[in-house]
Amino acid sequence: MTQFTHTTKSRERWSTQLGLILAMAANAVGLGNFLRFPVQCANHGGGAFLIPYFIALILLGLPLMWIEWGIGRFGGKYGHGTTPGMFHYLWRHPIAKYIGAIGIAVPFLLVIYYNYIVSWTLAYSVFSFTGKYAGLTSFEGMSEFLAAYQGKVSNAHFPTIATAFLFFLLTHGIMMWVVSHGVTRGIERLVRIALPLIIVFGVILVVRVLFIGTPNPAHPENNIANGFGFLWNPNFSVLKDSKVWLAATGQVFFTLSVGVGAIQTYASYLKPKDDVVLSSIATCATNEFCEVILGASIAIPVTFAFFGLAQTRLIAAGGAFDLGFFAMPIIFQQMFLGQFFGAIWFFLLFLAGISSTVAMVQPVMAFLQEEFRMTRKSASWVVSVMVLFFSFPVIFFLKHGFLNELDFWVGTFGLVVFAIIEVLIFLWVFGERRAWKEINSGSEIHIPRVVIRIVKYVTLAYLVVLLVFWFAQDGISFLLMKNVPREDFPYVWFARFMMLAVSALMIFLVHLAWQRKRRIRQRMPD
Repeated sequence: MTQFTHTTKSRERWSTQLGLILAMAANAVGLGNFLRFPVQCANHGGGAFLIPYFIALILLGLPLMWIEWGIGRFGGKYGHGTTPGMFHYLWRHPIAKYIGAIGIAVPFLLVIYYNYIVSWTLAYSVFSFTGKYAGLTSFEGMSEFLAAYQGKVSNAHFPTIATAFLFFLLTHGIMMWVVSHGVTRGIERLVRIALPLIIVFGVILVVRVLFIGTPNPAHPENNIANGFGFLWNPNFSVLKDSKVWLAATGQVFFTLSVGVGAIQTYASYLKPKDDVVLSSIATCATNEFCEVILGASIAIPVTFAFFGLAQTRLIAAGGAFDLGFFAMPIIFQQMFLGQFFGAIWFFLLFLAGISSTVAMVQPVMAFLQEEFRMTRKSASWVVSVMVLFFSFPVIFFLKHGFLNELDFWVGTFGLVVFAIIEVLIFLWVFGERRAWKEINSGSEIHIPRVVIRIVKYVTLAYLVVLLVFWFAQDGISFLLMKNVPREDFPYVWFARFMMLAVSALMIFLVHLAWQRKRRIRQRMPD
């Protein structure tokens, strides 16, 4: 079992426990905290939404974080920062490493479209500061502005997709520059700057929102107090609807970044006795502060104050993009120092997004460095080219539903599938007792054995039910392309082929890596 433990000597470590917690929290804090969460609350019972949300957090989110932290630290002991090697040591079966390839494929597929969305926030931060969208005060105008930026249409603002492509390249360059500098000099430096700035910018925006008052005296009912009331007044009748519970559970998945494969990689850089129990709790607490306190206190309340009840409901029903890229720019134009606050808002989103993309791209970086012994510089160039190559269809086929297809099968369905696999391998194959000891090793607060047993059965059942409901609710329509225009069928099939191709590529790379290990062992003297 220790034949490859020498690799741990050259592996990087987090310089401090604080750096680790900031990195994990920055990975969790993303666009979903400030856009998706308030929309989910507004659409699913306001304050009542918090009941299924926190139940899912306790029964699903936090236990999965403990599992992923435990798996990651365990793999790090044997020099593995990705799930193929981790699963190999957890389950001594030839197929284990190939199942672990999902933990590389999922974050890689996520980053090729999520990074493009993040680049929009950087662009809009610049647009806000420079007044690029000044004078566009209708939803139709802002919708056309975004569509032209994305290359869906052409207008005077954006004749081509060139601007969007340049901001994507800039965002891609920033992401790869960070990971190319490693864990301590790259990722840790980023999060030590990004996460405090996210909190500071969030507080600044919340304070500004609190002093909005009543923007239009002709409509005194449209005020910030009623905006908070709209968001948080509970409608308990919605709790009878299974879709609300499904939405809450999905939000927990998105907000904590569980089932992605990035947490395991970050946790692999822990020392063998580093505390994973308290660190996981601290990460969750930081994320919940950014989401429930900051995220929910900005976009929806201020939208209500400027647009009123009926329009806010329509905006919330339209989703996170309608809120973030249509409503908020219009609001900033009507606000004192709106250009400044708009730039802050979108730069906050950018910082949250880039911190998450850095975490998503790190698994494939770690895999190439550790399993193929690539230098960090070589691995970063290979990964950079791979991400660019697979991002092109997302960028240029966006209007044909390419991104939506990837987001459902990878960003929704794939996360739950991988989480189920993790629970099965860690708690059922590796074993409940060994898993419990591994998680509690070095922890100041020990998780009772009964908690692990609950996770083993209840959390697993929760995940399976969630997967079935998701597939029944959305999966069948996505699979059969019921809501896809016929002219977009080739692009959707192309998206599916690309997902399969990337998964096959990762499995093939795992195979090559283990073949390489076998040849090395054969050449070693007895």
